[in-house]
Amino acid sequence: MADKVKARAEALRLFEANAVKSAPVPLDRIARAAGAIVQYAPFDGELSGMAFIKNGQAMIGVNSLHAPTRKRFTLAHELGHVILHRHVLETEGVHVDKGILRRDTLASQGTDDREIEANNFAAELLIPEPLLAAALDGRTLDLEDDEAVGALAKRFNVSASALVYRIQRS
Repeated sequence: MADKVKARAEALRLFEANAVKSAPVPLDRIARAAGAIVQYAPFDGELSGMAFIKNGQAMIGVNSLHAPTRKRFTLAHELGHVILHRHVLETEGVHVDKGILRRDTLASQGTDDREIEANNFAAELLIPEPLLAAALDGRTLDLEDDEAVGALAKRFNVSASALVYRIQRS
């Protein structure tokens, strides 16, 4: 079973450790502070990103051909694998993601716990509770209001789907 509490706690730990004060969250800086080397490169097809450990060093690759908000989610997702699943990366090798916020059978059935955890971590890191609460200022966001969702997503430099994913899992 995916551990949403652990994903949230680890994302909040990184957010606080990096003294982030406002959105958008400085993801590249946080990844570097966590000890990961991040590389952007054009990947074939729908390959979003990858994470692996080489000689004890965490490496994250992100598809440079994707939209900026998708690259941010991919980086946060892969960092989630590094933080939450390092032992798996060290024993199983390279982890490759062909889609983030996947709608495939594994993700929709909730059977791929590591992907669910990495998605939860990414959403929490990109849209941390303290910044989200401040942005909403006691209001409830109407998820059917595309304009309001889009404006808030822009503030966090994430896609509307990432914002909705994050809010629905609060």
